[in-house]
Amino acid sequence: MKTLKVSLFLLLLMGISSFTVTAQNNSKGGGMTVLVKYKTQPTKEDMALKALQELIAKVKKEPHYLSIVLHVDPNDKSNILLYEQWADEDYYKGAHMKTAHLLQFINASRQFLAGPPDISFWKAKN
Repeated sequence: MKTLKVSLFLLLLMGISSFTVTAQNNSKGGGMTVLVKYKTQPTKEDMALKALQELIAKVKKEPHYLSIVLHVDPNDKSNILLYEQWADEDYYKGAHMKTAHLLQFINASRQFLAGPPDISFWKAKN
């Protein structure tokens, strides 16, 4: 029960900070939050995490990047979530998706992911 309360508190805290950051970005012309859910192949969790950490280090250098937080499901380590903040939706859906480091990750991910990620896009309600 304590773990559930802590998890709910952290989700609420993330939601409040996400709303503030996203609302500020939207007023500047198109910021958004991206949730990327991955499922790893059995016993390939560590390989996936290492590859994602390497990818994130490169993504942090991109224009319009604001933040990425990597989460792992404590009850099933094969579930991984990226919580991303971007200042420009068009950049994310266009140029970011064509970067060499992302394309390289997508190709390499066949070795450790169970399939393509579930990606959803979110905007703060003003």
